[in-house]
Amino acid sequence: MYHLRLPAIPLAAAALLGHFAAHAQNYPVTPAQRAVAQQTAQQGVPLSELAPNAPDEYTVKRGDTLWAISKMYLLKPWRWPELWGMNLGEIANPHRIYPGQVLYLDKTGGRARLSLRRGAGGSGDTVKLSPRTRYDSASNLALPTLDPSRIDAFLTEPLVVEEDTLAGAPRIVAGNDERVLLSRGDRAYVRGQPGAPLVEPPGPLPQFRVFRNATPLKDPGTGEILGYEAQYVGRVRLVRGESQTPATDSAPGVAVPATVDVIAAREEMRAGDRLLPEPPEQLISYVPRAPAQPVEGGRIISVYGNGVQYAGQNQVVAINKGLRDGIESGNVLAILKNGQTIVDRTGGEKETLKLPDERIGLLMVFRPFERVSYALVLEITDTPRAGDRLANP
Repeated sequence: MYHLRLPAIPLAAAALLGHFAAHAQNYPVTPAQRAVAQQTAQQGVPLSELAPNAPDEYTVKRGDTLWAISKMYLLKPWRWPELWGMNLGEIANPHRIYPGQVLYLDKTGGRARLSLRRGAGGSGDTVKLSPRTRYDSASNLALPTLDPSRIDAFLTEPLVVEEDTLAGAPRIVAGNDERVLLSRGDRAYVRGQPGAPLVEPPGPLPQFRVFRNATPLKDPGTGEILGYEAQYVGRVRLVRGESQTPATDSAPGVAVPATVDVIAAREEMRAGDRLLPEPPEQLISYVPRAPAQPVEGGRIISVYGNGVQYAGQNQVVAINKGLRDGIESGNVLAILKNGQTIVDRTGGEKETLKLPDERIGLLMVFRPFERVSYALVLEITDTPRAGDRLANP
């Protein structure tokens, strides 16, 4: 549903995944998968799960998002796959929705189904075909799950790395004209690690992303370090690789750092910032849905941003669950505010009580790593903060 550009490391794995992704987009559903999806579509969801004003017919418009349409039809938008007839156990993207398509809601037999064909649930209605404008189904026109402007920046920033990843990466050692802070259009000089100089590869000169400050991401419950969040500061393009001046009888050769040009800067760069290769783009599709398994011990680790403690709607948070826990892009989780511990004096004696945790919102995972994930806060009735619990919706 939403096509994301995510980094893939190593590059060989990216190429392989890209190969399969391309074939998956050309042939998204096998006959067997389609049969299962159709069976699910005939089951649908109970009418009690429909939103009060769910339309019988809706024409998709540019600017729509899958989440907004899900809320239009369902009291629980994460049940969209059941309404739409998706077999997510077999394939994560059995349908795509594009502007100009018409969605039809069928409510026969006490259950609701949604399709692109009137009467797809078995009502037997005949649809008369007539000439109409056809929209190009190019991948960049597919209906996004979320407003792309909310998360596009986070598809390349921040980056969760292991402790030694940045320490072993090439580093900026100086700027041109003795500049300490570098911005777009400036030139900088870079050194690789001993035995691994930054050299010019065959073909086009590569680009690199620039990071700093690998901040530990700790599980609020156990204190375990789940990864390190590297702060993205910009991008550079290699101009010349490292070299060395010729040695003479009186002096050895001197190392000459690589030259890079700053082509984008979110913050000013400086000596010590680290370079990681610009990853190839991948197209990853997902739909909003509940996790396939119970989520135990889920917590918000942090709110993305320097020194931000509380999260607002449409802000990005890091959570302590990732790929190893079965978390996938598109998973929707409920946010539970931690109930306070109070002292009750109303009964004549002091008694310590723990107030119940209250559900205060929803978030959706859009970028999972091995042990942590980034998620967008979709809806809130109170203010989430680091340490708040997460649960199946």
